[in-house]
Amino acid sequence: MGDLIQIVDAALAEAARKAGAWLVCRPGCSECCMGPFPIGPLDAERLREGLAGLESRDAERAARIRDRARAWVEADEEPCPALDPDSGTCDLYAARPLTCRTFGPPVRCASGGLAICQLCFDGASEEEIERCVVELDVGALDATAGVETSVAAALR
Repeated sequence: MGDLIQIVDAALAEAARKAGAWLVCRPGCSECCMGPFPIGPLDAERLREGLAGLESRDAERAARIRDRARAWVEADEEPCPALDPDSGTCDLYAARPLTCRTFGPPVRCASGGLAICQLCFDGASEEEIERCVVELDVGALDATAGVETSVAAALR
């Protein structure tokens, strides 16, 4: 599981390097943290481990995450339970799912689809975006791809 994260994080670090100033992601920018999005079993396991670690360091903060997960409803405007509503940052950032890790820079998956944050690359030409693309076939790296749950279900 650690190898997968290292591969994904290295690819995204390269994407961020290529993107430079086009990449506007920063603490407090949480547009991508809204609404339901699927995560895989390895993501759920990492989130649970991250929450367990947080419980040992900051039980109150961990309890707030669990409370948000229990109260979470599947709606487009509902923030992810791991998102701290006051700071706009992820309370489980180091344990965040692959979807979260790969959002922002332009990432092309095996199907050829291109994922890119709508806030980033504002005004960029297709050529400028294409120069920043990284190819990342998460499905080939994660044998559990296709089996889905949610952040809230993982953290309840």
